[in-house]
Amino acid sequence: MKRAFVFGNGKTRLNIDFDEVKPYGQIYACNAVYRTYAPDYLIAVDRKMLDEISLNGYQNKHPVYTYFNVHKKHLLGFNLIEPNLGWSSGPSAIFLACSHKVDEIYLFGFDYEGIDGLINNVFAGTENYRGKDQKPVYYQNWLRQTDTVVKDNPKIQFTRVTIPNFYETKFNYENYYQIFYDDFKKIMSKWQKIR
Repeated sequence: MKRAFVFGNGKTRLNIDFDEVKPYGQIYACNAVYRTYAPDYLIAVDRKMLDEISLNGYQNKHPVYTYFNVHKKHLLGFNLIEPNLGWSSGPSAIFLACSHKVDEIYLFGFDYEGIDGLINNVFAGTENYRGKDQKPVYYQNWLRQTDTVVKDNPKIQFTRVTIPNFYETKFNYENYYQIFYDDFKKIMSKWQKIR
């Protein structure tokens, strides 16, 4: 069973640590995650974020994926996502994981709508992000793009891990599920380590 863990930056992802899942599969994460953790694959499509990553030279030591049209200025050291979908970072990370021929993908921090009408991002208030008291980013594109990648990959099982009483994103496909973090940790406890 080839497994991937894709982390968005919604606040619900703070319910689990990257290193908890690392022994069981590849980690895909987005944008400013690189400031504190080096995932197996970092995905970034925002120009300002890519400039920050490039300035720090992170792409020279770790795999960073983007689209050609987004970052023509500093492509040296970056990997390109093909085909060029022009999607947001989170759905692009899911797409990239699918292209690596995995059997199942667990999604963390894909909070979409947000919480309490304010921006719902663990990096809110830091460089290249909106302030913590600002309205959330428009999320319908993320939903549409995620729906597309789930629909287009019926042989891959997608499981969104979330918290109780939170906005439930439901995609009507047989390969899409939602569970809570406590349930995920019970499932994870039965897996064999691959690294």
